[in-house]
Amino acid sequence: MPCLVALVAMISPRLAIVLLWLFTDRNTIAFESGWIAILGFLLLPWTTLAWILCYAPFFGIQGFGWIIIVFAFIVDMSTYFKGATARN
Repeated sequence: MPCLVALVAMISPRLAIVLLWLFTDRNTIAFESGWIAILGFLLLPWTTLAWILCYAPFFGIQGFGWIIIVFAFIVDMSTYFKGATARN
């Protein structure tokens, strides 16, 4: 399953999030509120996907997981900034 998620994430992070939601319980483990998951799905898909994959049920995010999440956040922000510069 992780290889399939990685391949689908290369196409679309939102599609990978939907597949994780349909076939696993990782979304409900990672997010206590469904609204946070929906906002993340709409606004920060790479960061949401990284959070879902790095979250551990009893320990939360630790160590290298934070590096992955920060990198995903940078990727999300770069897509917004590149889109803004392309419009100008």
